[in-house]
Amino acid sequence: MATAELDFMDTVVALPPPRLPPRALQDMLARRRSAREFSPEPLPAATLSALLWAAAGVNRPEGGGRTAPSAHGGCEVDVHVVTAQGAWRYDAPGHRLLPVAAGDLRASTGEQDFPAAAPLNLVYVADFDRMSVPALQDREFLSGVAAGAMMQSAYLAAAALDLACVVRALIDRRHLAAALRLRVAQRVLLA
Repeated sequence: MATAELDFMDTVVALPPPRLPPRALQDMLARRRSAREFSPEPLPAATLSALLWAAAGVNRPEGGGRTAPSAHGGCEVDVHVVTAQGAWRYDAPGHRLLPVAAGDLRASTGEQDFPAAAPLNLVYVADFDRMSVPALQDREFLSGVAAGAMMQSAYLAAAALDLACVVRALIDRRHLAAALRLRVAQRVLLA
């Protein structure tokens, strides 16, 4: 199933097991770059699976440990998948996509022109209700650190998969939060 073939429905989308090509970390760090031109071709489900697992997947099933760190193990940052068909939230423990909103929301993921045409946009969303840190400023800082680590893992996976990617902070966060039907305690961090 390609990302363009993800049909929005009230059921979850199971992802295939994540598989990244075996490449040396040094090579991936050398290949990591930002790009703002993307093929319009949808990504295969296996590629989407690998990207999501790298960014936020469970790599230690016995304890639920993730590929990216989080403050006090709260796993407070979720990755939302936005395609031409709709938006889904990545459920890391189930390695699946949960439907969030139907319709093409890609233009909402950034204030530049290119996100609207990219076949896939990943949006990193903090859920402050899952954080045990009491101070808001600490929640914002720590969730930003977690999102940065997740984004870098996605960059390295993209390099391993020969994909173009770019992180964006220029986002109308209120508009995107409304489009993704986020709660008050959830904040859009990066895309």
